[in-house]
Amino acid sequence: MQDSAEILVVDDVPANLEVLTEILSSVGYTVAAVTSGERALKRLHAYVPDLILLDIQMPGIDGFTTCQEIKQNPHTANIPVIFITAFSDIGNIVRGFSLGAVDYITKPFQQLELLTRIRNHLKIREAQQRLEQQVMERTHELQTTLSELKASQLRLIQQEKVSALGNLVAGVAHELNNPVGFVTGNVRELRREIADLMIHLELYERQAPAQEIDYHRQHIDLDYLRQDIPKILASMQMGCDRIQTITTSLRTFSRADQVTKTYTNLHDGLDGTLLILQHRIKATGDRPAITIIKNYGELPEIECFPGQLNQVFMNILANAIDMFDEVAPQFLYQELEEQPQTITIQTTVLESEKAVEIIIEDNGKGMSEQVSAQVFDHLFTTKAVGQGTGLGLAIAHQIITEAHHGSLTVESELGKGSRFIIQIPTVEPHADEPQTRPI
Repeated sequence: MQDSAEILVVDDVPANLEVLTEILSSVGYTVAAVTSGERALKRLHAYVPDLILLDIQMPGIDGFTTCQEIKQNPHTANIPVIFITAFSDIGNIVRGFSLGAVDYITKPFQQLELLTRIRNHLKIREAQQRLEQQVMERTHELQTTLSELKASQLRLIQQEKVSALGNLVAGVAHELNNPVGFVTGNVRELRREIADLMIHLELYERQAPAQEIDYHRQHIDLDYLRQDIPKILASMQMGCDRIQTITTSLRTFSRADQVTKTYTNLHDGLDGTLLILQHRIKATGDRPAITIIKNYGELPEIECFPGQLNQVFMNILANAIDMFDEVAPQFLYQELEEQPQTITIQTTVLESEKAVEIIIEDNGKGMSEQVSAQVFDHLFTTKAVGQGTGLGLAIAHQIITEAHHGSLTVESELGKGSRFIIQIPTVEPHADEPQTRPI
């Protein structure tokens, strides 16, 4: 910007306009000149300069009133205004700054001083615009992140319907709440500290007395600001990184499947599902946090529909958590601390069967043989009315057996817990057999 900037000059004396126009044009500025405050305000309806030079004593609307009108208009409020006038008393100077002017030059002025002050304020304006652009970009990034989260939520409920939607919305909202709140709080503090720095910089730009500068330095605790701002930025970066991690995990969990299978790391899907359920795994008023044990083996990437497998993991894990929440009131809190409610996830390669195996086991109340025999039946549920659809495990069984040609079985004993065993072939059964997703 700077030397190619556009400057509006407002002065009721044509000779002054001519001199200022000549000086500014000689260094490359584009100059627009008007002879009154009324004309200046009218011109600003369709023209936004980078800086305004404004005389105070003019017929009709004086410079003070003109400046006030400019600052009250949101479209022109950020344009720096420099008063250039014969008034040099402290009262007029203070009034000018109180109305929003950034500087005050008295006539007769020196050409070098005029150009230096203009150049400095254009630099400040350019820096402010860059900062505003960065804020807009960050805001856009956050909006994009939130849009991706919402899109992932919509993809997720295609198969899970109402029951899975509750897990997703609650989990994501809970996990995002802390980093978003953290970043928001730091933005407010950073804005305040930058405002103090900008005021301090303006003291130097208008060559304020050393005593005034030193007083302001102590007032804002400049040394502290120099140490605190980098810390705030580092903290905000940590919060953004956390949001990005959550977004990535959610995208991994609810990724839309392609028409054909893709090679996928199943551990990523398991970890993403656990992250979404983290708010339910944590301690509640009735029980301590559920213990998660991960015994991961060395699994190869397998061809699968990853979004559908993640839905299977969600259904089984969410059911285990529901069961723990249901039985927790039957025990003392101390008893559950001594014998923690535990979910164990084990993965391994079955070389002889050319398959991978995922076992999700809990140490809960278990199921009777009759219930175990019906657990994958469509619309079968042991939950109270309104708390389950009876679709989750039925859909999970269909995903594993029909879409992946694998098996999903359950082993359970009353009072000892349940084991859900998933086996998925690592080699396609028949190359000419159609590979389709469940609807």
